Amino acid sequence: MSWLPRFRADALSWWHGVPLPAEPDAPFVFQTWHTFDGSTVCWVPYTDTAPSLVSDGGGGISDKTSAAQLLELVTWNVDSTSAAPEARIAALELQTFRDLGPLRYALVSRRALSVLLEMPWVREAWLTSEADASRWEGQSFASMTLLSKARFGAGAGPTGETLGPLWRVKYPSRFGRYALCCDVLILSSWSSAAALSSSPSCLTPTRVRLVNVHLDSLPINPSRRPRQLAVVASYLRAVGRGLVAGDFNPVMPEDHGLVGANGLVDAWEQLMPTSDGYTWGVDDKAPFPPSRLDKVVSIGLKAREIQVLEAGVQYSAKPHKEGRLVWSDHAGIRCRFEVAG
Repeated sequence: MSWLPRFRADALSWWHGVPLPAEPDAPFVFQTWHTFDGSTVCWVPYTDTAPSLVSDGGGGISDKTSAAQLLELVTWNVDSTSAAPEARIAALELQTFRDLGPLRYALVSRRALSVLLEMPWVREAWLTSEADASRWEGQSFASMTLLSKARFGAGAGPTGETLGPLWRVKYPSRFGRYALCCDVLILSSWSSAAALSSSPSCLTPTRVRLVNVHLDSLPINPSRRPRQLAVVASYLRAVGRGLVAGDFNPVMPEDHGLVGANGLVDAWEQLMPTSDGYTWGVDDKAPFPPSRLDKVVSIGLKAREIQVLEAGVQYSAKPHKEGRLVWSDHAGIRCRFEVAG
């Protein structure tokens, strides 16, 4: 029955307070954010999400100037098949991740996930989409999203960011992959901490949708990537502002036009049109030519900065492959976006 997906989407959209499209071949499942509880020494559900912060018709704050908010993302496919995943993810997190922005996307193995969740700094500073690998449905690696408590946690500060629901979209895939989605609410017009605390009901938040993906791999026909990106784009269009980042695996000629065909803007092409921006295959050891497999694309946001983060090397007392451990066969990407009201 063709009306059932639309009815389900409308019902869950109302229940969770999020706009959702109806995609019959891409069911979605809500899940919980997690925070580390020091008293029980475990990751527990984080339920302080998406409070009612909407306009009551009384107008906005007295300062009419729209203050642009900046959203900074780091995305990294951390090679799941090479040796010593524990040492590599620990080196990457300690030497790179912790010094960058408040939004992280990662593709990690089960062992790497365990290491991340045991790191004291991660436990103290981050909210995570994954408390374990129980939702991975037998996969040896999967996507995870980390958000800074300092920016998106309860009582985080005067700029008004609020954490929204978290869910995964199971689009058609040969490898059981999915899109990991969440919303954040950002006050794009505000004057001061005093104004925010005195009259929060007068402020209207901007909903920004964040999607973390690992599109299907390999040049297999018929490709699932066109449908996967079309589904993701429909989720961004449902709210009008958002971004999708991760490993797009553009390994066939048709893949290179998918971003534009879905009405999305590639941040690298927008800001660095004359630079290759390769994120994979630059060490001459890969079986295919260098490529920009990893991307950050958006709708309704303005990219301000973007850079490729080269994978570093971790030296070990127990040598692996010529006595050195490269963090990943992929480089990471750091990107900063402007969210304006």
